Amino acid sequence: MAVESFSGSRQPVDVKVGELTPASRAVNVKAKVISKTEVRNITAGRDGAPHRVSDALVGDETGCVYLTLWDDNIEKVNEGSTITIGNGYVTLFRGNMRLNIGKYGTLEIAKEPLEVEVNTENNMSSKVYEQERRPFRRGPRRDFGGRERRGGFRRRY
Repeated sequence: MAVESFSGSRQPVDVKVGELTPASRAVNVKAKVISKTEVRNITAGRDGAPHRVSDALVGDETGCVYLTLWDDNIEKVNEGSTITIGNGYVTLFRGNMRLNIGKYGTLEIAKEPLEVEVNTENNMSSKVYEQERRPFRRGPRRDFGGRERRGGFRRRY
């Protein structure tokens, strides 16, 4: 079973694609690449930097899921190849699960190919999950003095 939550140091756990949940963190997955979408150019991050992104449908005998590929990782992945993801995690994008590599994860081409029939009938990314709404940050805030204030700036006279 995938790691749902953790405390202290987390050790990545080997899981099958069909065991992934929206709360899966610190997972190692070995999967075959079924398909890859066209590369899209987007601006993302706090600095608004340009990035390239593509989604690869990857899977094993238990199911398949979309893997989000950013920038240099796009060229590493080709249809039909087998990949291993180390320390990956799952997020929800528009209510659908996406497997991610992230800053602390790894993506490598597997030394031994996965010799199984990929279960495309169990597409984990086609299931819709209820997504928690992020809190709206407008409204009263406290400054370091503990006083309540409104808005983003405090006037100085």
